[in-house]
Amino acid sequence: MLFKKLVTAALLLSGVAAHAFSPQAGTWVVNAELDGKPGRGLAIDVQNDVFVMQMYAYEASGEPTFYLASGKITSEQVAVPLVRYVGGRYLGSGAQSGRESGSVGTVRFRFTSGATGFVTLPGESEKAISRFNFGYPFAAQSLVGLWSMLSLGSEGLSADAVQLSTNIGPSSTGNGLVVTSDGLFGCEHQTSGSSAGTVLCVRINAQGQLVRSYNFVYVANDGEGYSLRSGSSTQQTMSVRRHTSPQGVGTGLVFKEETPAFEHSALRAHLNAIASSETPAR
Repeated sequence: MLFKKLVTAALLLSGVAAHAFSPQAGTWVVNAELDGKPGRGLAIDVQNDVFVMQMYAYEASGEPTFYLASGKITSEQVAVPLVRYVGGRYLGSGAQSGRESGSVGTVRFRFTSGATGFVTLPGESEKAISRFNFGYPFAAQSLVGLWSMLSLGSEGLSADAVQLSTNIGPSSTGNGLVVTSDGLFGCEHQTSGSSAGTVLCVRINAQGQLVRSYNFVYVANDGEGYSLRSGSSTQQTMSVRRHTSPQGVGTGLVFKEETPAFEHSALRAHLNAIASSETPAR
């Protein structure tokens, strides 16, 4: 199901104006090797234009080992030496430093979305890779939490922030519509129809009229897709970010549940002064 969703994401974005992107930071896997058994994995991170990848793999003898690759990523592609390390500290050992044991060849990456791409390892053919989703099932409960949605395109920049809280039951094409407390915004994993494998969201106004729709795929706390304003045929490229888990735990660095409001002593004084001296508006 994960691979299907990631392929759908690439198809979603193919019809939207292209924007540069960085691959999501996290654990990545070779799709063909994802069989539930111990195997190879990639830890990828990009900061600015600096790409870093750590790979855990095995020697021909079966002994585990790891590699490191780093360099500049340009146009969603990077080709850098894959360096092997030996002699480092082991569990229970005293202080000792690992050392480079030379490059085993060049590793090449080309990314097709924030969560999909291809890797060519030394001595191997190109293989599809994707960010590994191990914490959020394709189920209604996984949509509960605080989300932000940022859209960019010919209509300019638009943003939405919503707290999805209540599952009101499935629609005819999904597995559970999760809505905000006011019932004006809802999202659902689509299980059938043209959007199957993605998340579809809609915002309506108090009169029940459609304001904007959102269609995206997410892995863990990040997603991408497009949004569409009601009455428009122009899709806006969209990025999605989860800020709390379904349990209310913050997924970032700054969110803390039930943070008390801060009151500066001068704020109330200025408000009172203005209120007592100004003539009320008529």
